[in-house]
Amino acid sequence: MKPPPFDYHAPATLDEAVRLRTELGPEASILAGGQSLIPLLNLRFARPSALIDLRRVRELVYVRAGQDGVAVGAMTSQRELERSVDAARLCPLLREAQRCVAHPVIRNRGTVGGTIAHADPAAELPAALRVLAGHVTVRGPRGERRIDADELFQFHFTTSLEPDEILTEVFFPALRPDAGSAYLELSRRHGDYPLAGAAAIAAGDHVRLCFAALGPTPVLVESDDPADWDAAIEPAGDIHASAGYRRELAAVLGGRALALARERATGGAA
Repeated sequence: MKPPPFDYHAPATLDEAVRLRTELGPEASILAGGQSLIPLLNLRFARPSALIDLRRVRELVYVRAGQDGVAVGAMTSQRELERSVDAARLCPLLREAQRCVAHPVIRNRGTVGGTIAHADPAAELPAALRVLAGHVTVRGPRGERRIDADELFQFHFTTSLEPDEILTEVFFPALRPDAGSAYLELSRRHGDYPLAGAAAIAAGDHVRLCFAALGPTPVLVESDDPADWDAAIEPAGDIHASAGYRRELAAVLGGRALALARERATGGAA
């Protein structure tokens, strides 16, 4: 199918993009990598009046590593983040999660900011951002503000960004020196969205797990008790897996991811 008609804008600067976002209103959509939006347009599930293509806004393409963590420009491709040596050193969970995302050709086009703003609860990077207690920076006509991961994801494909704001940066805090991390998921075929995923961080007696595809948002649990995991998740059944099967996956993947994170925290292989 072909997409419905729309006006097309390709700003060269972030200021220009913010101005267009304000002028065109909520009926316009932001185009980042297009790996989610273009299929929705072609199927006519999305009918924006205009597209604001951020591809020319090069100021949003970077991976900057510091002592506190990794700042990633919203238009940085997922493949660039996956290949970043500094990001892998500070946040090894990122590379592990990225390698589960679809296929390299998708990661070459898909952007870090795009997958976070799309807020698919089955996606890998939102789970990684939440388990790491990261945050995003957004800009709009009222200026710039920070949104913590715990406040960002509100429901399926829904974030706390205002309609006239643009996500500009994603920040992933560095893993503590005494901590280990792991990301595991199960899908029907390699490259498919997961039936369930689990991101884990372990540091001493403190643990954090975040489950993907098991609720309307990435589900964070700070407990190593599977009963607590089961109480927190809200799996849905579909043609691929029943809700009960997804609950079993949460217990298995959560246990394995946590065990692997603890092994890595004590000097096991990364």
